[in-house]
Formats: sequence, structure tokens, C-alpha cells
Amino acid sequence: MNLRQQREQLEEQVLSPFAALSANSRGRQSEENPCEVRTCYQRDTDRIVYSKAFRRLKHKTQVFLQPEGDHYRTRMTHTLEVSRIARTMARALRLNEDLTEAGALGHDLGHTPFGHAGERVLDRIMSKGFRHYEQSLRVVERLERSGGGLNLTDEVRSAILCHTAGEPANTLEGQLVRYADKIAYINHDIDDAMRGGIIFPLDVPTPICQVLGYTHSQRISTLVNDIVTESEGQNEIRQSEACRKAMAQLREFMFEFVYKNPIAKGEEGKAEDMLGRLFEHYIKTPDALPSDYLFIVGREGLERGVCDYIAGMTDKFAVEKYFELFIPEAWSVK
Repeated sequence: MNLRQQREQLEEQVLSPFAALSANSRGRQSEENPCEVRTCYQRDTDRIVYSKAFRRLKHKTQVFLQPEGDHYRTRMTHTLEVSRIARTMARALRLNEDLTEAGALGHDLGHTPFGHAGERVLDRIMSKGFRHYEQSLRVVERLERSGGGLNLTDEVRSAILCHTAGEPANTLEGQLVRYADKIAYINHDIDDAMRGGIIFPLDVPTPICQVLGYTHSQRISTLVNDIVTESEGQNEIRQSEACRKAMAQLREFMFEFVYKNPIAKGEEGKAEDMLGRLFEHYIKTPDALPSDYLFIVGREGLERGVCDYIAGMTDKFAVEKYFELFIPEAWSVK
């Protein structure tokens, strides 16, 4: 018996009857020989972490565009926080931590530069719209490894696709990722907004604080403990009504005072214009696309290839491309 088989046997012994066991995975799109050391979900985690799309997350906006300071979240640090919250809940519920971690680490691989501002502009431009969770699935299925994809398991792909909206993921581990994403972004966005002087601790409505807590740590602990308590021994992931309502109210507060705040979001219009012009440029001059994306153009059409290229850009790369294409260079007589 190799190490992977020992791990699979251990899962059967210690995990909840509602957990997704590695040995029972629905498998991959293309069949592969199993690893002798890692379970299928551990293998998926490694593939995601070693992907180019994952590395690019460190230069993609979470909420604030190009903040001056080292401590604001990026899409990468958001992803890591989601992973930690999701794994904490999975461990407490005796679910499969490896599957949970893989889904959490891969959930935002398809996010655009400049956060949701980039998502909005591509959604307007694309004839069939654009949703970052669908693009995340596309990254792992069609774009990574020069078009070959990462060939992840069905359960991890479901966790990635279903982390924001629509039908729940096909495992409890995948459903945890959706909750962890919400818990992470609402609370760390409050933290970043306070760091930037957009809101202050006393601005958070008292009724919400009375339920969830008055600090960043208290709110996360309350929400995590509530899900664990409500979901223990159940074949579904639940929240209490009190926490669900308080979390919804906190999200409404953030939309009103942060996500639509002209000080915090004043530069987003510029970012949208920039991406719109880049998209238009590559539609007019498709030969300027890298070869990987020209292959997509030939296979799925020009709009799709340009969209994939733009969506994969980091904030920094998009700005550099914009300057290269549209800003005249300084010159001097030598």
C-alpha cells in the first residue's frame, strides 16, 4: 500500500460521513495515473499553486486600485485568507481539507485586473457577458498549460465555478468555499477601508456589531463558529438566521459606504476606460495578440481570445500595455 492509499484509508476512518473522500472522486476530464504520494485533491492544490494564473493574483486589485501602502489586500492575499477560513471550517466539520483548500485557492484565478471594475467592463463588452467565476473555471480547463488546462477533478472544478452564485457546489467542501469567500472579503474590505480612512470603527452599525462582534477577529470568529455549529452533523452547510441577516446587513453597509464610495472608487472609471480601449485595440489588430491567444482566436473566435488575454492581465501589465499603445514616448535630439 503506497502513501496515497494510506491517506485515502485514513480519510475513510476519520472524516465525516458527509465528506467527499478522495478515493470516491468523480475523476478528471482526462484520465491519469494516480500519484503514489498525494491524493487527487492534494495534487489539484499543487497544480493550482504552481499555475501562472495563481502567481498573477499578487498583482491584481482586490478592492482599492493601486493603494499606497504594503498592507492592503491583493487578489492573492484575499485568496489565501479564503483558504484559511475554509480549511478551518472543514477541519472542524471533519470534511476534506484538501478539497476545500484546492477550491479556495482556485476560486479567483479568472478574476480581471482592477477587481470588479474590470469584470464590469468585460461584462458590457462581451456578447454573452462575463462572470469571473466562469472565467476561473475556463482558466483551469482551457487556458493554463498553453491551452491544455490543469485537468482538475470534478469536485474542485465545481467548487471554483459555484463559489459566487447559482447552484451550490456538488460537495459540502465546495459549499464551504462560497461562505469562506464572503466571510473573508466583507471583513478584510472593512479592515482595508479603515486603514484608508474611508470608514471608522464606530461607523459599523451597532446592531450588526452586537451580533457579529466589534473587531475584525471577532466578526470572523463569530461567522466561522456559527457555520460550524449550525452545520455539524448535517448534510448541508448552514448559517443561523441571526448571522445570515447580520452578514447581509454588513454587506449592504459596505456597498453604501465603501464599494460605491467616490473617494475609494474614484479611479475605477479610468481603469474601465483603459481596459475598454485595450479590448478595442486587440479586436482591430488581432495579430498583436500572443501566440497562445491567437490559437484561441482560431478555435473560438476573436472576441473570446481578446477577452481571455485582457482578463488574464495584472493591473501593472494592463497599465504598461496602455502606455505602450496609447501614450506618446518622450523624444530628444541627440
